[in-house]
Amino acid sequence: MNIVFLGTGEIAIPTFRALLESEHRVAALVTQPDKPVGRRSEPQPPAIKVVAQEAGIPVLQPERIKSPEALAELAALSAEVMVVMAYGQILPQKLIEMPSKAIINLHASLLPKYRGASCIQSAILNDDAETGWTVMHVVKALDAGDIIEARPMVIAKDETGESLHDRLAEAGPDSLLAALEEIASGSDRRTPQDEELTCYAPKLEREDGRLDWSRPAAEIERQIRAFHTWPGTFTTFVDGKRKEKRLKVFPQVQLSKESGQPGGIQVDSESHEVRVACGEGSLVLSEVQPEGAKRMAAQEFLRGNAVEKLG
Repeated sequence: MNIVFLGTGEIAIPTFRALLESEHRVAALVTQPDKPVGRRSEPQPPAIKVVAQEAGIPVLQPERIKSPEALAELAALSAEVMVVMAYGQILPQKLIEMPSKAIINLHASLLPKYRGASCIQSAILNDDAETGWTVMHVVKALDAGDIIEARPMVIAKDETGESLHDRLAEAGPDSLLAALEEIASGSDRRTPQDEELTCYAPKLEREDGRLDWSRPAAEIERQIRAFHTWPGTFTTFVDGKRKEKRLKVFPQVQLSKESGQPGGIQVDSESHEVRVACGEGSLVLSEVQPEGAKRMAAQEFLRGNAVEKLG
């Protein structure tokens, strides 16, 4: 089939590569415009654009995919199928109606749980046993289309947002190729989503990573894992100049049954473990990064900062 692939995020790269190696013809890659990066603000292309260029695939990077110019360019490609995966723009109805066979989306959760941008983090945050890929038909409503394929994946007990993202990226190709086989044969399933089971996973901002030590230690531990590496998690401390600074907290942290005043720091006299008391239980910190400094062991941080309480 003649396919147009719309994708930007790195999670889409293994699936895009698999599509390039398949029996299908990739007419073009549609991705986000290059973005300025670094102190010099030099334009940096999405990594998937480089993959397409190396394979000789035309690349389209419209600022607004709903613009008349972008829609005309896409219509000229005569796509039978459009594949959307971590693209990053809302698709207009004219584009949704454009392919002759189907427009499908690969979403990194088991829909109808979770619709939205932070589906990977939400699965860890809510202590789900599994997640996976859902391949669905695209409709105007967010992640609400009929399901073609749903492939579950077990979430490990020590899973981080980063590790789950990478495992899902490698599992994406099988889901897409199976769905395309169904579409090509005209036998693709259309299983409606149960609207009563939907929940929304909104886009995360850096402030969402602030740790609230009054919450149970188990919840905070999941937040630290889920939000690594985006948006990351942090707390605050007061330095020797009585100035409040941020302190990034990294996995892996360990649960402890020790209790205390939330945010209070305890150092084990024998193991020298650094524990932070929570609303229920406490957490043993591994690595942290003070504002303006390098990443370091929690013990090293305390040797250089007389801190008794966080947050």
